Amino acid sequence: MTRPLRKLYVALFIGILALLFVGSMRGVMSYRTPAAYSVLDGNLAKTFEQHYDKELPVKDIGTNLWAALDYLLFKEGRTGVQIGEQGWLYSDEEFKPEADGAKQIRENLALIKGVRDELAKHDVLLLMAIVPSKARLYPEFVGDNRTSALRQDLYQQFLAQVSAAEIAAPNLLSTLQDGKAKGAMFLRTDTHWTPQGADLVAQQLSTTLKRGISLDGEPQRFITQASAAQPYKGDLTRFLPLDPWFDYLLPAPDQLRRRETRAAEPATGDDALFADSAMPVALVGTSYSANPAWNFAGALRQHLQRDLSNHAEDGQGPLVPMLKYLQSEDFKNTPPQLVIWEFPERYLPMASDLSEFDAQWLGSLQQPAGEHRLAVSARR
Repeated sequence: MTRPLRKLYVALFIGILALLFVGSMRGVMSYRTPAAYSVLDGNLAKTFEQHYDKELPVKDIGTNLWAALDYLLFKEGRTGVQIGEQGWLYSDEEFKPEADGAKQIRENLALIKGVRDELAKHDVLLLMAIVPSKARLYPEFVGDNRTSALRQDLYQQFLAQVSAAEIAAPNLLSTLQDGKAKGAMFLRTDTHWTPQGADLVAQQLSTTLKRGISLDGEPQRFITQASAAQPYKGDLTRFLPLDPWFDYLLPAPDQLRRRETRAAEPATGDDALFADSAMPVALVGTSYSANPAWNFAGALRQHLQRDLSNHAEDGQGPLVPMLKYLQSEDFKNTPPQLVIWEFPERYLPMASDLSEFDAQWLGSLQQPAGEHRLAVSARR
């Protein structure tokens, strides 16, 4: 920030404070003491606070105004978002360096291999869906934002590491890059992919599987229907607190066409019993899989022609849901034939809160237990 611009910023800050102070006095002067009150139990202070907030929500106005100045003058939002060009927003997790990132990558890769070994003990195959970062897929809109050195080649390094560990993982970056000519693969104002991007990934995963294995059970037909496009305000806009006073400054909302997948015919007889007790496929992952808005689980059902159980979770990252699944009764009692693990690349250098899991068990997962070769080719 240049010296004249810094002076302007300070002057604006002082001016805003002065205006808010003057305006707030109206709320103070209009306060009337209640007929009955006590200064000992805090009731007087509470009634004053309620009156003040009602008369002048100064906090909301100040927050909106300051966010508007940051956005207009410096193209900045709150921690959590990076502002790109032409209304594109990105998660700052795709750019910022991570403390001990290289060490965290090694530890997370060790856990991934441990998951592979734990699944192999139950004769369960693992297929990873490594989701490239939005900034990697759409670098043309990132503007002046720059990724940290650790993240620059992270996707290809991730693929190379899982390939060396004999874990199947198709190159979804290439798949999504090819799909960009046919439609949006990620939402402009959201962290996540579009239903079209999720469908393309599901197609690629199905193609990868068909080259190596045959899934148990009879093929089942699924039908997907798309609704009309509706305005959708992405999750990254919450880091731009401009609503309600300056909401017109926000990037235009995305147009989201939701999809819904259902079985063409309901399961009956033996098929219904099989569907309830031992589905051949389990999906584990993050909000890319858990949120029905993207219909990733539905797209997998349609392209695999198999039902699946979905164990993905919002807001937990990719490791916690997988570790929960490995310890669940569902997995212990009725392990599937295949687990698809959706894992966004940006989480590889990030630490996860694993405090709910037994430390000794986690340690055993991170110890090498030999190589388990899978019968699925990861080559595209």
